Amino acid sequence: MTERRPIEYWLSDMDGVLVHEGQPVPGADEFIRRLSASGKRFLVLTNNSIYTPRDLSARLLTLGLSVPAEAIWTSALATARFLADQRPEGSAYVIGEAGLTTALHEAGYVLTDLEPDYVVLGETRTYSFSQITRAIRLIERGARFIATNPDPVGPSPEGSLPACGAVAAMITKATGVEPYFVGKPNPLMMRAALNVIGGHSESTAMIGDRMDTDVVAGVEAGLHTILVLTGVTRKEEVERFPFRPSRVVPSIADVIDLIDD
Repeated sequence: MTERRPIEYWLSDMDGVLVHEGQPVPGADEFIRRLSASGKRFLVLTNNSIYTPRDLSARLLTLGLSVPAEAIWTSALATARFLADQRPEGSAYVIGEAGLTTALHEAGYVLTDLEPDYVVLGETRTYSFSQITRAIRLIERGARFIATNPDPVGPSPEGSLPACGAVAAMITKATGVEPYFVGKPNPLMMRAALNVIGGHSESTAMIGDRMDTDVVAGVEAGLHTILVLTGVTRKEEVERFPFRPSRVVPSIADVIDLIDD
């Protein structure tokens, strides 16, 4: 590894790093406390576009994790920023929930099903067949296809649920049009997060639990990458990938002492 600058900015995935199966990962509370006390800027990232940052902040607080809303960066926010840059004050037909619709409204977008510039697909607890049908017809008429994230399934107490990536595949099969995915592993989400905190890639670390989303996006964005083993990727799987994280540690508890390095 080449010598890197000291880490001054931090990005961290949420599920599998700070929270696992609805419970805080041991050490996550101390990590957030130490990071806040250090004065270093940080963002908690999530591909989940259902909730607004304010909603997520409140949910994390019930688990003992004090993360302010302004320190949360979602795929919905990244999507809204991307669209505002691409086509300011545009229009979109949206399949999603408050996290996505609020972000697009705040970015100056009009939400409509009348000749929209974009069809924007996000996460929702209940995908509607009529909404999917409407999206297909709008794309057939020329609307551009955007999706917040490529995750094919999401967790629930009863088991896996179809997620954004699976529904996007259905729409693609019907239309022949591939979506542009904004969330991880697209490094665009990392670069947008860096812009939010004013960070530089050479002095920023990304902590994640998945080699195929968190780590690869961090590598492609030029960040220091830290893989924790409390989520999806197992230690024995790391060597199967053609790219490597900068560090592999058991959990977020093992990252705490790196904050002041």
